[in-house]
Amino acid sequence: MALTTNHGLAPAAASFGRVPAPAMRQVGWRRQQKKSMVVAMADLLGDLGARDPFPAEIESKFGEKTLGNVDTLHQILIPTLSVLSLARLPLDPNPSPVDAADARRLLHKVVGWRLLQDPGMRLECVWKVRDEACGHELVSRINAAVDGAPATVVFDAPSLEVRAELQTPSAGGLTVNDFIVAARVDQVKALDLIPKKRFWA
Repeated sequence: MALTTNHGLAPAAASFGRVPAPAMRQVGWRRQQKKSMVVAMADLLGDLGARDPFPAEIESKFGEKTLGNVDTLHQILIPTLSVLSLARLPLDPNPSPVDAADARRLLHKVVGWRLLQDPGMRLECVWKVRDEACGHELVSRINAAVDGAPATVVFDAPSLEVRAELQTPSAGGLTVNDFIVAARVDQVKALDLIPKKRFWA
């Protein structure tokens, strides 16, 4: 009798013992619908990055009234660009010594060098090498880059370090020539001679 009063429902639905689970296709469709709405929202927002100007904007010369870079093709600047320009300068035949303030200012134009002031101002740079053969090779490369300028390049075999010191003895300290030579030494390729760093994951 209970089966005739359920108004067309299945007998399993009319009993209170077991509730039927919702259809899996319907749950999956709801999840897919939410994902597609998120993608649709991203499409509605559009690309938030820089865009190229329209031809009408170029004709209006809008870039002449703006501050900064008007071009949308941004370039990553090489930090050693000033070092390269300093390395191209010719050596002065009669250099004059620089004071400590100018030496600190010029120190920013060379990479990896430090200013020492113990017995007189001089520049120093230290490289760690893989083995003794790499140390001698780096010394020969640095001597070729120095090209007769007064420089002291020493390889310390026990610690596997190459140490370069620049100073102009005739001027009694540092000159602009020392920074030019340091910039030339910075251009020496040493990546194949230094030890590789280990990355621990």
